Amino acid sequence: MLAGKAYQIKDIITGRYYYPRDPDGMGEISESSRPLQDGEFAEWILLDGTPATCANIGLHNLYKDEIDLLLSGPNLGRNTSSAFALSSGTIGAALSSSLSQIRSIALSYGTVIHPTPDSFFHPAHDLSLRIIQHLYDNWGTDPEGLRSGEIDLYNVNIPMVEGLLGEDDLPIYWTRIWRNTYGRLFEAYMQGNAAVLTSAGSAAGPDALSSTFIPVASPASTDVEPKALGSLVFKFAPDMTNLINPAEHMLPEGSDGWAMMKGWVSVTPMRASFAEPVSAHGVHVDGTIQDRVWKMKL
Repeated sequence: MLAGKAYQIKDIITGRYYYPRDPDGMGEISESSRPLQDGEFAEWILLDGTPATCANIGLHNLYKDEIDLLLSGPNLGRNTSSAFALSSGTIGAALSSSLSQIRSIALSYGTVIHPTPDSFFHPAHDLSLRIIQHLYDNWGTDPEGLRSGEIDLYNVNIPMVEGLLGEDDLPIYWTRIWRNTYGRLFEAYMQGNAAVLTSAGSAAGPDALSSTFIPVASPASTDVEPKALGSLVFKFAPDMTNLINPAEHMLPEGSDGWAMMKGWVSVTPMRASFAEPVSAHGVHVDGTIQDRVWKMKL
């Protein structure tokens, strides 16, 4: 996650081998590599790290100089808007690989209907593959005239809506990130006598979020002042209403949130960098070094 721990720098990363079979991908886990058996179609490597960690190990340790495109996802849950993009493990993996100068695409399926019908997944996979192929074949070019060097990765969001089942594809839009905000994400938490930490947190996206605490007793109260707890215990309990279902007037036309609200596919070109502010004329600060000297006295 970008806003948290992107790389597990103090941990020893371990992995295992997985051998999926047709038709459902179920297979066998092995502690060591072995030849494929009847019905198995690939050897996968499962690592116990963050998405960014896995991307870097895959590029530089497992398949060095063998990969020319990294695909992160699909994540079940939208990764639109800055509020989600800045804490997305899915986008974090693509950012990690783009910093290694590898073409990178983050792919997310925006949940709209709960639960998502199984019939939506095959057409979503099919549409995703065609979008990915197009981006790969035409890397770095789009109708806005961005130069090849200006695009490090793409963030693709496909809404899981009934339109996927139609004869025609969902409309696909080039978009920009909706610069939204959020408020309180945690609430004070009190239960019986203990709070049990788990690793059940989500990698990315609002629809995949789960509590990072497992109750061991019925909560006496889930909305109390921290000082009343006797200890500092909080649980992740964000109010997602304005993030997932914002009013239409809040969404800038052409943003990824706007496309998701319309039920359209969003493809956002991105740079592996925090954005720099622009001048009132819409251009980055330039001029001579002397022009950058502070003239005010502190």
